[in-house]
Amino acid sequence: MALPPAFLDELRARTPLPGLVGRKTRLLKSGRNWKGCCPFHGEKTPSFYVYDDHFHCFGCGAHGDAISFVMRAEGASFPEAIERLAAEAGMDVPKPSAQEAARERRARDLHAVMAAAAEAYHRRLFLPEGRQALDYLRNRGLTERTIRDFALGWAPAGRGAISADLRGEDVTEDQLVEAGLLRPGEAGEPARDFFYARVMFPIRDRRGRVIAFGGRILGDGQPKYVNSPETPLFRKRMGLYGLDLAREGAFRGAPVLAVEGYMDVIALHQAGFAGAVAPLGTALTPEQLQELWRLSPRPVLCFDGDAAGTRALLRAAETALPLMEAEQGMAAIRLPQGQDPDSLIRAGGRMAFEHLLAAAPDIFEVIFDVSREGLDLRSREAQEGWQRKHEAWLAAIADRPKRASVARRFGQRRRDVLREIEAAERRKGFRRGPQAGRGSIAAATPHLVSTRLPAPRPAIAPAPVRAERARMLLAILLRHPWILPQVEEAIGLLDLPDGPAAQLRAAILAWPDGPERVDSRGLIAHLASSGAKDAVDWALAPAGLPLAARAEALPGEVEEGFWHFFLRLRGEAELIEDQQEARRMLAETNDPAAQRRLILVSEALDALRRGEGAAGAAGDAA
Repeated sequence: MALPPAFLDELRARTPLPGLVGRKTRLLKSGRNWKGCCPFHGEKTPSFYVYDDHFHCFGCGAHGDAISFVMRAEGASFPEAIERLAAEAGMDVPKPSAQEAARERRARDLHAVMAAAAEAYHRRLFLPEGRQALDYLRNRGLTERTIRDFALGWAPAGRGAISADLRGEDVTEDQLVEAGLLRPGEAGEPARDFFYARVMFPIRDRRGRVIAFGGRILGDGQPKYVNSPETPLFRKRMGLYGLDLAREGAFRGAPVLAVEGYMDVIALHQAGFAGAVAPLGTALTPEQLQELWRLSPRPVLCFDGDAAGTRALLRAAETALPLMEAEQGMAAIRLPQGQDPDSLIRAGGRMAFEHLLAAAPDIFEVIFDVSREGLDLRSREAQEGWQRKHEAWLAAIADRPKRASVARRFGQRRRDVLREIEAAERRKGFRRGPQAGRGSIAAATPHLVSTRLPAPRPAIAPAPVRAERARMLLAILLRHPWILPQVEEAIGLLDLPDGPAAQLRAAILAWPDGPERVDSRGLIAHLASSGAKDAVDWALAPAGLPLAARAEALPGEVEEGFWHFFLRLRGEAELIEDQQEARRMLAETNDPAAQRRLILVSEALDALRRGEGAAGAAGDAA
């Protein structure tokens, strides 16, 4: 008998995959994942990747979870693999019982019932009775292929349709009630259809099995959408619409998008955004957010461009804050007023959404901007209430380093906003004249006059900032030349300042190939003999050097430090090209390093557009 799915899910959750795989092959951290040489075929270059819940070899195609890894690596049968993993996890393997067997059999039967129902609804869409629904879908811009890929259907207005359609499948009325396709009759009345006169949207689980339906009424009736009731197969707070397709899309490098409606998901998939999902008629739940993070470390929220969409965005952010771990993030797109993803794509095509997605800021930037909307921050009371809201958000962040980082960002942005307000009030006063200005500012904003905010710091000159960033990047290369084969082409693309930076770059790139290319001392000695000693001394001057330029830095810290400074030395046009190339590489390879590169490029581009190019220099050194 098959084991209960809940037991298998818990067993997988209790078995850290990197530790299990690490017994058979040496693994190195690669972003938020791990990589190493495949234990199933001989290779010298690592192409075997370990993720949170599965492994994949890009060389031989081996793929699976903890259970299949034990079966393949140790030649164990399925029961043997289960027994071994359960013993290590401190779990007892459930013993078969008549009740469990009946429950398992009933679940299999219900999956078959739901699959048959989906086929019946889809078949009716193309009959004369479904013509109005089919025209509706076509008028919304859906192609025949999209309609079939999502198995969209039609539940007719007549009573008893689904019972009649499934009668030949030996499906009983009790099964239809248990599957949520019929409502039980009351006071001796017969059961009646749960869905009628609605366009049907099958809801599938991670494995692509139909577990429920959403039904949309044609016209302006209410409720517009109705979802299946909760059943043995379906729990509304656990699933996401489009999850099965989004898993495949995310695996191939598509950004993961959480939107509000079923039609938004379908429109995005049709436009090529294969990572789109939607909650099932509710606000995003903690379970759904965890599902999003399983797909991507940085999913993107994109709700409707209206007040309700803004409230949904804030609710989702507040739900996510206590759950975020160190390497988990989130971005958000705020659509133009009155737009949703479906309407935006129909009006402006794929590129209209692509531009918004490319510039999607971090969730913390978005909620900060939302928090000041509608506030008159010239009063002390409004400022204090504003700050209390930020403090409540910060208190909810469980991860301490993340909380400290966000607190610094919020604090700096609050100071910048208040300085802008004070400067605007001063300008307003000068325009009114000295006497009127002093009176009006003091009367309207006494706290800004009596409690002076610090004067704005003078702007940082961009040339010294650029030279300092170039120095830090070159120092990383001098201390860790093993990274050179990965980055030589990228270094050559940079427009470095004239002087020691450009001289040192040229000397490093002229270093001949050989086994000593991983040796920092060898590189420094070569550069000294080549007449670049002064440039080396300039680069390795200890003041302000980042952690990545220290000899003891770990490989992951070195890679992240290099790309941090590299991206801050690129221009906006070049960063956009880098972002497009990173997306292409991720789609082709699904390499976690490519995913990390895409995240870093996107963050750098976002920082540049926020104007942090020079102001962020002080924070570059660690």
